[in-house]
Amino acid sequence: MTQDLGGPSQLPLDHTRQATIDALCEHFANDVMSVEEFERRVESAHKAETTEQLRGLLLDLPGANLPSVPGSAPLPGRTRDYSVTSADQVKERSFAIAVMGGTRRAGRWSPALKNYAIAIMGGAEIDFREAVMGPGVTELQIFTLWGGVEVIVPPGMNVESHGIGILGGFEHAPDRPPDPNAPTLRVTGLAVMGGVDITVRHAGESARDARRRRRQERRDTARELRDGTRELGEGASDLRDRVRRRLRG
Repeated sequence: MTQDLGGPSQLPLDHTRQATIDALCEHFANDVMSVEEFERRVESAHKAETTEQLRGLLLDLPGANLPSVPGSAPLPGRTRDYSVTSADQVKERSFAIAVMGGTRRAGRWSPALKNYAIAIMGGAEIDFREAVMGPGVTELQIFTLWGGVEVIVPPGMNVESHGIGILGGFEHAPDRPPDPNAPTLRVTGLAVMGGVDITVRHAGESARDARRRRRQERRDTARELRDGTRELGEGASDLRDRVRRRLRG
């Protein structure tokens, strides 16, 4: 049987097969399917001879569309939790200042190219989960004295953190590997007797919900590593390594 390169995907079969397996790994890590179902679908993906057969393995799962060209869109099963606008729609500078009080940026908003957050004996929350980002790098410079700044980003966004804490903390805990096509948020700054916390959450997800989700992901990983991928043959160890790397971030 010849390879099927037709249809809307126009992808080489090997690339589509790998994208499908990555999507199945992602769904399994999010507890969308059981270990047995995961093993069955991955085995079918290895045996598939057309892109339509691969597509059929994802049709009943969230985010089932295959990417149109390599690298042009998120892998199947990975929701794009960010929005991007054109460079001419991005302001040059933006400020969020809290002095003995609080300030919050959240919801549908447009960060500038360079953003400044200042918290002096106060608190600031900068939430990028529904923000419309500019292309390339968006900078966030933070200064906090006897205060705190919480930065919330969606899963997959590239985050570079280069902050300094003096008698305070500048913490960044990646949730999982970033989406290579996502915009980049570069966080720099200084926390003096205060704290900066960069966390990853889905839209609408509370801090408590995020902790529960991460605990569930760790349980799922432990279950897969315990049970193994018994019927996958050669690809088993590679799949286990990929899932382990993703969930450890």
